[in-house]
Amino acid sequence: MEGTEGRSDPSSSVVADWSLVFWTLCSVTLPVLITLWCSFQRSRRQVLIREIFRKSKHDWHYTDLFGQPSYCCVCAQHILRGAFCNCCGLRVSEGCLKKADQLFLCKEIMMRSNGGTHSSMPHHWIRGNVPLCSCCMICKQQCGTQPKLCDYRCVWCQYTVHDECMMDCLKTDECTFGEFRDLIIPPYYLSTINQMRKDKRTNYEKVVPYCRKHWMPVIILANTRSGNNMGETLLGELKTLLNPVQVFDLSKIAPAKALQLCTLLPCNAVRVLVCGGDGTVGWVLDAIDEMKIKGQERYIPQVAILPLGTGNDLSNTLGWGAGYAGEVPVEQILRNVMEADGIKLDRWKVQVTNRGYYNLRKPKVFTMNNYFSIGPDALMALNFHAHREKTPSLFSSRIINKAVYFFYGTKDCLVQECKDLNKKIELELDGERIELPNLEGIIVLNIGYWGGGCRLWEGMGDEPYPLARHDDGLLEVVGVHGSFHCAQIQVKLANPVRLGQAHTVRLILKSSKMPMQVDGEPWAQGPCTVTITHKTHALMLYHSGEQTDDDASSTSEQDHVREQTDEDI
Repeated sequence: MEGTEGRSDPSSSVVADWSLVFWTLCSVTLPVLITLWCSFQRSRRQVLIREIFRKSKHDWHYTDLFGQPSYCCVCAQHILRGAFCNCCGLRVSEGCLKKADQLFLCKEIMMRSNGGTHSSMPHHWIRGNVPLCSCCMICKQQCGTQPKLCDYRCVWCQYTVHDECMMDCLKTDECTFGEFRDLIIPPYYLSTINQMRKDKRTNYEKVVPYCRKHWMPVIILANTRSGNNMGETLLGELKTLLNPVQVFDLSKIAPAKALQLCTLLPCNAVRVLVCGGDGTVGWVLDAIDEMKIKGQERYIPQVAILPLGTGNDLSNTLGWGAGYAGEVPVEQILRNVMEADGIKLDRWKVQVTNRGYYNLRKPKVFTMNNYFSIGPDALMALNFHAHREKTPSLFSSRIINKAVYFFYGTKDCLVQECKDLNKKIELELDGERIELPNLEGIIVLNIGYWGGGCRLWEGMGDEPYPLARHDDGLLEVVGVHGSFHCAQIQVKLANPVRLGQAHTVRLILKSSKMPMQVDGEPWAQGPCTVTITHKTHALMLYHSGEQTDDDASSTSEQDHVREQTDEDI
């Protein structure tokens, strides 16, 4: 009996083993199946949302988390995940997207024509989600204080009104377009111009607000791929404040096409805000030069800059700062554009002709706004450019970009790839041969700043040299002893080797291959002749905001330039 009791039943142990295997498989496969089902449902939902976005007249953007308490404009419930319209500011939950498309109109870029002309338009109200610290235009008390969908905002003038004050507001239904009325292109203006073009009339001067004295419509050209990738956010905020037809994404439309809007606007009154780096600014200025070739000189706009690139030396020279990272509200940027003064910028033609007995290639021709260089800084730019071409995803931050530049600069200090440049090159300033000391690099400057914020020509500021100007038809030519010397100049521990100023610069590379760059666009160049001559002027906008110590020395110079530009205009 005892032996029988001690033995276990083999069939029951097998059942227990299979039961353990079954529940183990369930515990493993069930979470996997649930995850796969959720992923399938999520992807299906995203396909449906993208289809709604594609067909909608709203500029919808999906978000997993709103940055501030938000309420759905359809169901009035609190939302965390949903969509918002970049143009009118409408916010809806995911399930109410279709209904929102049917119930709410977005900003109209052009008023629907009913056969007559318009000189005004009504408010376009959106309920709820008013900006923080906004005040009612009727009672002057704060709006949006209740934790629910409440109060109204006009998508054009940005005025806000309490629910209970709305009846009083309806008595004055005409929209004034608010603080930025002088920058906005009204929808009724575009519809009137469109009708006049159909009738083959061109006397736009009689159309309101064309005839208004201080109207200076602005066109926004933003490069969403520049520097720290802030272009997308800026596009949305600017579409909210202006007419969406004024805001262009340069990754989707070329500047030459976007600037044709100038031909429908007042002559010599349009302002362009370029959001991007110095390369983007050069791209836009090239498109403006094309307008001159087409005979559209009277429509040429003045150009302001919002610096989103890495170096931003041209922006720094014109008072717009060394880099934008969202620290200034978009409203203040538009105020700065309105208050900015006109100024001229020299643009130069750089012609590179290869040397050799059997050379049949056409000369390379570049347009220079900032500077031309040969030597260590061009080598750093070339290495940086090659690295970015291989892995563009790594270069999404201005800090990372500068760190990579620092790495290649440190490497060149040890290797000295550009040494004995003075033995390989000849320099002529206005036809006069210049004897070169022992150098590794030569830099030809058109503007005051170089290398991401350094005033190269002035150096430490301890020697009485005339200030560099960007409208005098003169180039400043300096030499550097190497990458370490460049670093010393940037922290004001050394002066550059000043070689002179000239209207025409000629460099002859006699032997070997050397790195060169024009405005940050580098390449490796063999024996050649480089000739730099004046090409044209560009009309820019100068912002006289907060000044640094480096800028204070050039204040009187900029005042003189602005006075001279005003006289020319």
